[in-house]
Amino acid sequence: MDEKTEELRDIFMDVTDASSVTERQEDERGAIAPEGSPDERTADVIAAMDERYEFTTDLDRERLVAIVRGFYEDDADAELADAVDESRHTVFQARMDLHLFRNDDVEAPFDLDTLRERLEDGTEVAAVAEEFDVDEPTVRRYGRVLETWAERRAVGDRFREVFDEIYLDADLEDHTTEATRDGLDEATEGMENNLSF
Repeated sequence: MDEKTEELRDIFMDVTDASSVTERQEDERGAIAPEGSPDERTADVIAAMDERYEFTTDLDRERLVAIVRGFYEDDADAELADAVDESRHTVFQARMDLHLFRNDDVEAPFDLDTLRERLEDGTEVAAVAEEFDVDEPTVRRYGRVLETWAERRAVGDRFREVFDEIYLDADLEDHTTEATRDGLDEATEGMENNLSF
């Protein structure tokens, strides 16, 4: 286990006493049919996610599908922003809504364990930013990453796995998801999904 993996695992072990995710993993009613074009199947997954979560963006289904497709084509957030005529921030928020992580999403310029402690203690974002000597949007960004990872774990990463099935064959899946899945799976064991910003 490398240093980053240990750090992320310890984030949640230190701030929670539980040894497993507190939200019960349940199968959704119905199933996402493995039929139709990739865009149609993606839209079905997004519809299922939209029923379960409150998305932070108001992007329409077509643009969300474009973001998923572009993500799996390795388009950077700047390229995705151009494709859907939105800001990079909006694209990042949409990726979090859709449980789509990039490797660098978990590379914070400060200790994530401390961030989680501050946010769960109710420390104001401005105070956390001052402590870490970063701006408030940076604190919010990594707080959102931690919150989204908890959502992924709470559903057994089922939505991301369906996206993988749509866009990747078995060989490519290991290549594109290894870093975040290996590192954060252990780190988020026992994490509670109750952050508020």
